[in-house]
Amino acid sequence: MKLYNTLSRRDDTLTPLGDSVKIYTCGLTVYSQPHIGNWVGYIYWDVLVRLLRHQGIKVERTQNITDVGHLTSDDDAGEDKMEKGAQREGITAWDVAQKYIDIADHEAYELLELVRPDHLVRATDYIPQQIAFAQELEAKGFTYIIPGDGLYFDTSKLTDYGKLARLDIAGLEAGARVSVAGKRNITDFAIWKFSPTDTTRDMEWDSPWGKGFPGWHLECSVIARETLGDQIDIHTGGIDHIPVHHTNEIAQTESVTGTQFAQIWLHNNHIKVDGQKMSKSLGNIITLSDITEKGVSVMAFKLLVLAKHYRTEGNFTWDNLEAAQRRLNHWYDYAALRHQIHASLESDHARATSDDGLSFFSATHALVEALENNLDTPGATTLVDDVFAQIDRTPIDSLHRRSFIEFLQTIDELLGLDLIEKTPDISDNAKQLIIARERARDAKQWQRSDELRDELAEQGITLRDTPSGTIWTILT
Repeated sequence: MKLYNTLSRRDDTLTPLGDSVKIYTCGLTVYSQPHIGNWVGYIYWDVLVRLLRHQGIKVERTQNITDVGHLTSDDDAGEDKMEKGAQREGITAWDVAQKYIDIADHEAYELLELVRPDHLVRATDYIPQQIAFAQELEAKGFTYIIPGDGLYFDTSKLTDYGKLARLDIAGLEAGARVSVAGKRNITDFAIWKFSPTDTTRDMEWDSPWGKGFPGWHLECSVIARETLGDQIDIHTGGIDHIPVHHTNEIAQTESVTGTQFAQIWLHNNHIKVDGQKMSKSLGNIITLSDITEKGVSVMAFKLLVLAKHYRTEGNFTWDNLEAAQRRLNHWYDYAALRHQIHASLESDHARATSDDGLSFFSATHALVEALENNLDTPGATTLVDDVFAQIDRTPIDSLHRRSFIEFLQTIDELLGLDLIEKTPDISDNAKQLIIARERARDAKQWQRSDELRDELAEQGITLRDTPSGTIWTILT
């Protein structure tokens, strides 16, 4: 498998460090309702995990939940997002966190049906470990204190700071990340922030440096180390994390461990709405609830995302989503064919070595190969379209049922679109009605044929007459 590594700026072959692939994914900051842009990366990384496990590779994955410490600006001067959420909603930061953890959990694992990480960890559950990590940095001479503000990491101690983003530190604009008075260097960042003396925070802890709370970057380094070890195979996140958050993770982790943190860094691009960045001021924030309220499937949104490569920018429009729904419905129609194909004694493997007929065996391998090529989800979804188009040109009685089912199972296993679950077989009564209609057509009893078609339509079943016979589909 080859993956584009932000660190090396090339497609690198994944070579696991141990007997499993260890993956860390930056999780949500649970201060407000997630929007569709938040879910894009997780859909892609879900395919990554599914692919590795499909290949029989053991995966251990950690995802954090940021419920403290994420400030509203990258310069360590902004408000804590959790505290800001508490002020907005008139409840405690703890209650805000739990509210949106519950919502995110439902949307991720019930609606989008993503694979749950092995370790799903709240930052607030690892405060002692974060303090201990900060003490290690302090003991190694990487930190300094800004009185009244916090404990900071001194980036000048590193010769390779900014290697992930390839930062031109000397060329950074003055003030870009230095608005906190007392910073020694423009790129220094908070490890531990002191609580304000004039107010009481919902989330604050005692530490060797005073009462306060951890900086945002600290939690990911600590949670990754505690759950996966000093080194991991893959670190994933959005491209917005490259210049600050992930750069600072690398700095503090490698300063403590003395070894390379992650072998491969994967970053997904964003999705816009009607060509514009989502923002409250523009009123274009779209949520999964907005999608379902329009009567569109969340799986259609998932397919819309997968039709774009993770490294390219996406664009959400309601027209695009409707098109994705039609595409998904089309796939469901083909998935339902498995109930209408008879078992065959012919080997589908033989077709893979010839040009005679459609081989689902070959298609299944091609699907995996597309994803092995830097998670080429657009290529994978196009391949599915092409295979289904070939079915239209193939007599239904020559399709290999078992291999077709295996192809559908592989699509579901890798892309998580529930083609099989969403297309159950029809009832025996409905099948008898189809047979009766075919007999009526053979007898040229057209009125009776139409009546039976209408009766089936009332059950949500549509019919298509083909040279291979009558094919039914479920209305969606």
